[in-house]
Amino acid sequence: MELLLSSSERELLLEILEEHHRELLREISRAEHHAFKAALKGKEKLLERVLEKLETRNAAEVLLRSA
Repeated sequence: MELLLSSSERELLLEILEEHHRELLREISRAEHHAFKAALKGKEKLLERVLEKLETRNAAEVLLRSA
């Protein structure tokens, strides 16, 4: 699957993902159960990789492909 994003769509996606990242960090800090906290940290690392890929793209359009 491929998804082609315009510049404005990319910006909106980044905004949404960055807000979710902030919420995830708050949830991690409040989590008490070790296994749950570890699972959240795994999601956070994955989300950080996605954000990094989107942020480093300077092109007017971003093409997302499923692996």
